[in-house]
Amino acid sequence: MNQIRDAVLELIRLCSTDLPSDVEEALIQAHHSEKRGSIAFNVLREIIENIRIARQDVVPLCQDTGALDFNIDYPPDIKQNLILQAIVAAIKMATRKHLLRPNSVDSLNGHNTGNNIGPGHPFICYNQWNRKYLSIKLMLKGGGSENVGTQYSLPAESLGALRDLDGVERCVVDAVYQAQGRGCPPTIVGVGIGGDRATSYLLSKEQLFRKLNKRNPLAKLDRMEKQLHQKLNRLGIGPMGLGGKTTVLGVKIGAANRIPASFFVSVSFMCWACRRYTLTLKNGVASYD
Repeated sequence: MNQIRDAVLELIRLCSTDLPSDVEEALIQAHHSEKRGSIAFNVLREIIENIRIARQDVVPLCQDTGALDFNIDYPPDIKQNLILQAIVAAIKMATRKHLLRPNSVDSLNGHNTGNNIGPGHPFICYNQWNRKYLSIKLMLKGGGSENVGTQYSLPAESLGALRDLDGVERCVVDAVYQAQGRGCPPTIVGVGIGGDRATSYLLSKEQLFRKLNKRNPLAKLDRMEKQLHQKLNRLGIGPMGLGGKTTVLGVKIGAANRIPASFFVSVSFMCWACRRYTLTLKNGVASYD
């Protein structure tokens, strides 16, 4: 258990203090695209400097270290309960080391547990697979971006959105327009098409684990992601909602089957501090990506 605990602690440290390279590169490209001296240019400059300082000083990228969302693939010879114990221990250690802010609050009495552990915290999705190694994905999901997530049920008459991909696109554009500067843009947008109310939301959040430079394997959705990326940036909302060319860094879309009576479209946002890494523990060696 100690080996998994220590590996997860390092995973938390990376997520909290070191932005993934694909996201940092997208922010640098966005900075270069904005007009020199503009508000958008200056905001992105400060964001990039924030990333540098957090990495150098090993301090959280954002004061809101968010909720901890784990996706775990594990082999049959590792017990699920052992993984849970290791994760809980690592989270408590990370909180004591100030890599995480105490963020778990009892919804009934407002009491903060002080260690990021409580009912529903952390959130973990388990999947047993036939491979012989352990893979743990972690996302730190801040409250600002979480609060602007939304869900639509098609048809949506107010948007002129029917039960087709054009209708889905109208929902995504509306969600980003309604969010404006909330959610700390430039954001990454995750979209879940289909499923039921719960699984549609989960699907949209799962898209945020995808790297920005990885294309969708479904050609239809790949085209849609590119088109929406361009269309959303033409809204002119810009970094922190202060105007500019960069409202979103990317759009990632997933689809699931649905029942005939329902057609849900869920939209999840990730702020510019897209804190997600994957731990692979294989033959006793930990690697991070």
